Amino acid sequence: MTVSGSRTEGIRAAALDLFTRLGYGATTMADIGAAVGIRGPSLYKHVASKQDLLVQIMTDTMDNLLALHRVAVDSSSDPTERLRRATEAHVRYHARHRQEAFVGNREIRSLAEPHRTKILTRRAEYEAGFRDLVTEGVAAGCFSVASARLASYAILDLGMGVAAWFRDDGELTEDTVAWQYGEFALSMVGAPPRS
Repeated sequence: MTVSGSRTEGIRAAALDLFTRLGYGATTMADIGAAVGIRGPSLYKHVASKQDLLVQIMTDTMDNLLALHRVAVDSSSDPTERLRRATEAHVRYHARHRQEAFVGNREIRSLAEPHRTKILTRRAEYEAGFRDLVTEGVAAGCFSVASARLASYAILDLGMGVAAWFRDDGELTEDTVAWQYGEFALSMVGAPPRS
């Protein structure tokens, strides 16, 4: 990574931390500059605006979630395994990227157009991926659920909730949480218990 790339990553990390702690509205470019030791005008050599930083954070988050989902789904043809693996990927991402999850959920209202619509479109695509897995499982006779949409929302909420309480040094490991939440997801869609 170049010095410039390293500096840009440092600015992004500082912005993410400040947006998490103070909120987007209360964070200034001067705050971000102070956090990385750059004075105001010099900060603009590395980043266009505070809005640009928020857009980068939220776009990267959704792009990463979508990519992880595709990998999980492509790793099996079995509907039960596909949903389990997608849920585990969702949970692991939220366990590892708690600040991104927090900012992504809280600051959607702070995005200006057309960025808000672009992020909401990615979110809808991500939710549809889970809904499609549930629908396919129902069609294959693996799941029994009244509403694939509601089930997909519930599974997404499981993972997003992890970001609020999970800690690396906590009582439960990431592997334990991911496995158990995969079980919860399968239970919610009426998958028969595994032997």
